[in-house]
Amino acid sequence: MLVNFFGMPSASSIFAAYASLSTFIMLLQTVLNQLMPHQVQHYIWSLIQLFLKTATSKATIVIEERDGMSSNEVYNAGEIYLSTKIRENIDLLKVSKPHNENNISVKFAQCEKIIDFFDGIELEWKYVYEDRKNSTKVIDEDTDNLVFISEKKYFELSFDKKYKEKVLDHYLPFMLEKAKSIRAEKKVIKLHTLGPYSSTNVWDSVTFQHPSTFDTLAMDTKIKTSLIDDLDRFLQRKDFYKKVGKAWKRGYLLYGPPGTGKSSLIAAMANYLKFDVYDLELTNIKRDSDLRKLLLRTSNRSILVIEDIDCSVELPDRNGPIYADGHGQARDIQFTLSGLLNFIDGLWSSCGDQRIIVFTTNNRGKLDPALLRPGRMDMHIHMSYLTPDGFKLLASTYLGIQGFHPRFEEIKELIESMKITPAQVAEELMKSDDPHTSLEGLVNFLKCRGIESNLTKDKGNEENEVENIKRLPSDSDIEGVTD
Repeated sequence: MLVNFFGMPSASSIFAAYASLSTFIMLLQTVLNQLMPHQVQHYIWSLIQLFLKTATSKATIVIEERDGMSSNEVYNAGEIYLSTKIRENIDLLKVSKPHNENNISVKFAQCEKIIDFFDGIELEWKYVYEDRKNSTKVIDEDTDNLVFISEKKYFELSFDKKYKEKVLDHYLPFMLEKAKSIRAEKKVIKLHTLGPYSSTNVWDSVTFQHPSTFDTLAMDTKIKTSLIDDLDRFLQRKDFYKKVGKAWKRGYLLYGPPGTGKSSLIAAMANYLKFDVYDLELTNIKRDSDLRKLLLRTSNRSILVIEDIDCSVELPDRNGPIYADGHGQARDIQFTLSGLLNFIDGLWSSCGDQRIIVFTTNNRGKLDPALLRPGRMDMHIHMSYLTPDGFKLLASTYLGIQGFHPRFEEIKELIESMKITPAQVAEELMKSDDPHTSLEGLVNFLKCRGIESNLTKDKGNEENEVENIKRLPSDSDIEGVTD
């Protein structure tokens, strides 16, 4: 073939090749006309046109596992969404189960195709797995560690191109929402606490397995219903919080005597919402900057718990430093009440969505008023002593007694006459598997507590009388008084 100065074939060479191709096509057409009926030719030509039309009318979206160094949420959602379909359509599956999780994970084991339908649209998902010759460095978002990836995984989503807008605007959001729902159902709640070296500001976690639920919680029914309604309303008000310019968070103060169920209520909230729990010990915080770093390392849809806020740490107030002695020397305090307040509702509180902060205390009167106002602790929940309704729930949960029992009336009168916590009664109900024996033991326990309470009251009255006698006016007290 002749080539010109610029390295391109000459015009004569191109013309000769075109002539040869035309001659071949004419010869092939002659042979087909002689050997194949016109009906068969027409059918084959129709299939070729249909194939060409189908091939050119397809649109494909590539969804890679990672977007640069970050994971791709659309890929993760697609993997979760398709996991409900591959069991029916795929014969070779990859199954795994982490030791600290309850559910089995089912994924693709090799390159496979799945057909899905949405609003009359046929969509073809193709899973592609490729080995890489060279590893790629990425950051693991769960551990913040540098890892090396030697594989490439992605989805190819193909469909008729005339539905492209519908797929992008409706199908993909539907798939993301469906995956979110599946993930929520299978989510394993984690309990996070500070690592052994608090200076590193790292959370350690274990699987949260506390069984408490609102159904088993022995607390005032009206308060429980009010709290559940408040939580539901909080979850549904994302647009409202954005509209009014507030961080999407909620603060709760649980106060009351020990043993009234504050920790169980927190567990019930976590199980109800499927939120992770972060247990923050303020005694491990040395400075305000540490608190900010810990905040940035908490996830969305989580509950931050600060228990016994009244006695966990002594915070200097916003008016000045705390002095160590009477010589005017200020203590070196870098973690302040101002830092805590800014963490609750200041600029740093907006670093995340769907955050719940729970404070607990045995004595609300000891708290700084600045902590109590709305926006910091939006709902104050009094965890009171056991009520008759609370006892019936405990009897149902621990003993399986539904409805009426002959002992209930006597137990009701005893509970109303004293201050007894749900934890104390629950402990008594656990001493026997026989309901009758348990209730008999509980009656004896309550009667003994009543006797002890009366003796304590009588002793206190005697001491008060003695104290009053000691305080009778003396001659010096009435000096200068005349008739």
